[in-house]
Amino acid sequence: MTDLAKYRNIGIFAHVDAGKTTTTERILSLTGKIHKIGEVHDGEATTDFMDQERERGITIQSAATSCVWADHRLNIIDTPGHVDFTIEVYRSLKVLDGGVGVFCGSGGVEPQSETNWRYANESAVARIIFVNKLDRLGADFYRVVDQIKDVLGAKPLVMTLPIGTEDDFTGVIDLLSRKAWIWDGSGDPMNYKIEDIPADMVDKVEEFRQEMVETALEQDDDAMEKYLEGEETDIDTIKKCIRKGTIALDFFPTYCGSAFKNKGVQLVLDAVVDYLPSPTEVPPQPEVDLEGNETGEFATVDVNKPLRALAFKIMDDRYGALTFIRIYSGKLDKGTTVLNTFTGKTERIGRIVEMHADSREELNSAQAGDIVAVLGMKNVQTGHTLCDPDKPATLEPMVFPDPVISMAVAPRDKGASEKLGVALSKMIAEDPSFRVATDQDSGETILKGMGELHLDIKIDILKRTHGVEVDVGKPQVAYRETITQRTEDSYTHKKQSGGAGQFGKIDYIIEPAEVGTGWEFESTVTGGNVPREYWPAIEKGFKAMMEEGVLAGYPCVDVKVTLADGAFHPVDSSAIAFELAAKGGYRQTMPKASPQLMEPIMKVDVFTPEDNVGDVIGDLNRRRGMIKSQEPGVTGTRVKGDVPLAEMFGYIGDLRTMTSGRGQFSMEFSHYNPCPNNVAEQVIKEAKERQANKA
Repeated sequence: MTDLAKYRNIGIFAHVDAGKTTTTERILSLTGKIHKIGEVHDGEATTDFMDQERERGITIQSAATSCVWADHRLNIIDTPGHVDFTIEVYRSLKVLDGGVGVFCGSGGVEPQSETNWRYANESAVARIIFVNKLDRLGADFYRVVDQIKDVLGAKPLVMTLPIGTEDDFTGVIDLLSRKAWIWDGSGDPMNYKIEDIPADMVDKVEEFRQEMVETALEQDDDAMEKYLEGEETDIDTIKKCIRKGTIALDFFPTYCGSAFKNKGVQLVLDAVVDYLPSPTEVPPQPEVDLEGNETGEFATVDVNKPLRALAFKIMDDRYGALTFIRIYSGKLDKGTTVLNTFTGKTERIGRIVEMHADSREELNSAQAGDIVAVLGMKNVQTGHTLCDPDKPATLEPMVFPDPVISMAVAPRDKGASEKLGVALSKMIAEDPSFRVATDQDSGETILKGMGELHLDIKIDILKRTHGVEVDVGKPQVAYRETITQRTEDSYTHKKQSGGAGQFGKIDYIIEPAEVGTGWEFESTVTGGNVPREYWPAIEKGFKAMMEEGVLAGYPCVDVKVTLADGAFHPVDSSAIAFELAAKGGYRQTMPKASPQLMEPIMKVDVFTPEDNVGDVIGDLNRRRGMIKSQEPGVTGTRVKGDVPLAEMFGYIGDLRTMTSGRGQFSMEFSHYNPCPNNVAEQVIKEAKERQANKA
């Protein structure tokens, strides 16, 4: 039986290009998992195994791998940094016990670092920090530490200090042992010497060490008392306190180095083992019923408890569909049958494999604390719970954001349409933030996603991985519709055609609901004017109509419908008659309730050189943006603001032109806002033209 205290399930996450994948490569090299180090910029990284990842030098899918360090087993997930793929970070954090946040020594706390940090806070994941790329021009470890405090509101516990900076960066000082780790220029991570601290850094080391020890000892009153009485605290006591504070999220041990130059990574690995929690040290997962309400039971990490596992990722590869699962309790054996509580169906476990990026090792069984992949699952999707069929339970499911951008695609030749359908169904299973719909009138296939790059990559995967060539339409914004006025109305559905007729009369109120509620239905009918068995049919009728607003056919949100009264006929009334009454009522009343078009607003974060700040702000204002803040940095300025998605298409090209290729930006969905009249008129006009063309 494996000792769970020696397990570490960790994720490596950061802003795009801060060096996550390079750090993972170095970890795999140091732990003996790979012998030749692959570089991201050469398209050779082990965990970047998709063609699109190797070409663009970015991580798109989170890759899972396992290795051993200091007699501990590390399950590592290298996550993407690009904002369009944050769903990968979110679902990885959901199943991890700890994380390594990587920050660029010159870029500091960048936009995506903030989003990922927020996700990690929400998931209550303990983290250590690695300030990477200290060999880069403009790198400044102390500035990044200040940014972590100011921008993230986090408390970094500095554990190492850099020796030199930029080209002169030669090593790090370990504050605990008061020793300097110096690497030679060969690039071999094992070519280092442990020496005394350079004379010019002794005072600085003592200042930071004192701060570190005092912060750590706040976790133990007895140790703090002895320290204040002048006793020297031993290293084991300090480590115990740091571990306690890290797991409690009171502070984050902070390391520095250069993964690319192989400097400082060993100390990060030691910190993962010393300070990040094992599966038994994190709060157990709450179990919920099928309605999503907590039952008060928990999936405790214990091999002897009933099986509880969460599918957090589906990946299609050359051997078939792989389902990545985190086992929270119990044991999973090859050939056994498990229950999927979402579908209510059982599935047989064919093969269990331990993943190393895209290669694998066969296992006969896995247990609580493990992250493994299972082959042969038929109906399992991301967020589904697998459990013991005799003792069923559901783990808290994952919530995924709605797409904000859509694009029509059509196969280039007739024969490809079946192939397209198969490819898209595999891609939907892999990525829950990617949706596909069919336009009923035109028969077009509509792809929906989180941003331009997201859909761009999907088109690329269709072409390369699945061999389907498609023609692509213009990106479309996912507008919404709502109402601004309370309206009371009545509608009667009456039809007589020989024999039993149809009759249903409803009196109802349609009014604006709270923002973000979607839509609500309530019945205040008293007495038997509308029998209770017809209420679900009325709700169903209104709900079906909400999919298509009266202005431009976009889904209608934040609307409350209250059934106040009505009438029925003992012979002619039926569920279908009341459902049709609700649909007719919607068509009749919505235009009277002052409908309004809503547009998605994006939180935009632009990095620009100092000289181009005026141009960038002027351009964002022209795009109807609201500038929220400007933050000057050493290498440039960050401009933050809210901008309508409709105005952001093709922005990266314009930004590069304005900043001579040096600008960067990221954006994520923030909220919906009412459309200005001139924009709404144009959108409605285009929607009507599309409908006319289909007709």
